[in-house]
Amino acid sequence: MRSKTSRMWWGTAIEAPDPGALARFYAELLDWPIVHEEPGTSVVAPPQGAVYVVFQQAIGYQPPVWPPADGEQRPMMHFDFQVGDLDEAVAEAVAMGASLAPVQPQEHVRVLFDPAGHPFCLCLDDG
Repeated sequence: MRSKTSRMWWGTAIEAPDPGALARFYAELLDWPIVHEEPGTSVVAPPQGAVYVVFQQAIGYQPPVWPPADGEQRPMMHFDFQVGDLDEAVAEAVAMGASLAPVQPQEHVRVLFDPAGHPFCLCLDDG
């Protein structure tokens, strides 16, 4: 955006049944701090940047299904994270509360679900 200044931040908002718990999951997964919390909202951001992810409480939250299925809640977005060791990164994410999706469409990518059921991908950095 042309009107962006150095003081402005950019980000995305994710709905969750327990935003604090989901923020703690991503804070641990990314090694980013939680920079703001209030009832129904938690914000995670990288230490150096003006990018953020806010987690907001959603009453009646329905997790998306993967792979997408007609008539079901589709994933509206997902995170991609590049990793150096795919097996190690999957094991770490699972130990933090993620679960591996039963459908894996690519050899160098692993689809996982965060604790609220949002899909995210770990992508091998193969140079």
